[in-house]
Amino acid sequence: MSINIKTAEDIEGMRTACRLASEVLDYLTPFVKVGTTTREIDRLAHDYMVNVQGTRSATLGYQPPGYPAYPASLCTSLNHVVCHGIPNDKPLKKGDIMNIDVTVITKDGWYGDNSRMYIAGEGSIAAKRLCAITFDAMWIGIEQVKPGARLGDVGHAIQRFAEGHGFSVVREFCGHGIGRSFHEEPQVLHYGKPGTLEELKPGMIFTIEPMINAGRREIKEFGNDGWTIVTKDHSLSAQWEHTVLVTETGYEVLTLSAGSPPTPAFVKAHDSVAA
Repeated sequence: MSINIKTAEDIEGMRTACRLASEVLDYLTPFVKVGTTTREIDRLAHDYMVNVQGTRSATLGYQPPGYPAYPASLCTSLNHVVCHGIPNDKPLKKGDIMNIDVTVITKDGWYGDNSRMYIAGEGSIAAKRLCAITFDAMWIGIEQVKPGARLGDVGHAIQRFAEGHGFSVVREFCGHGIGRSFHEEPQVLHYGKPGTLEELKPGMIFTIEPMINAGRREIKEFGNDGWTIVTKDHSLSAQWEHTVLVTETGYEVLTLSAGSPPTPAFVKAHDSVAA
């Protein structure tokens, strides 16, 4: 496995790309409400990236081997959709939960990747709890990041926390290295054993993006679009995602911006983590 260690110049490029990715979500936040369609959210995001930021979407036309070209500028995964939900013309209903996953490419060729959960109107207690626990699970994983730690430490911490609250962790999808390519090594599992897998070293950049189900962890493909993944038992699913840099002393979360949700109270003080 060849893991790309970023230089100081590379890291500056990634800081910009990741901040811009987060600012797309800041911009979209007021539009996530009952009656809005996910296709409209996709259009707003596309126009903002192209006309305001001067970035472009990494997902639009993205076509890994064996997949059809992805048709939208972001992913909108509602309720029991685990990931890769394609925007459509169906209006959001009261209580819908939705993950919006945005990846931008800057003019300099750097990729910034992040996602957040949203609730249309007033969500159920169960839905709000799932979104909150998944958010904390992501941050508990991030808190494991430091030189000398291993990726298994990240996955184990997330799995222990999520399962301790009665939820399950999707195994088939994972975080990933990122830089001048959308997906690089290493793969970042959200389950596992401490002290296993790759050792973390300064200059590594990767996403941490746990997908947590309210019911069982099993998933399946939905329909015939080649992308949409749902929970097999139709239970709700949630996901949050940040892109993280391994620093000399710990970590830096790159996908933070003015509108990012506040970090949990348990997160230790880091110079780069916004309050």
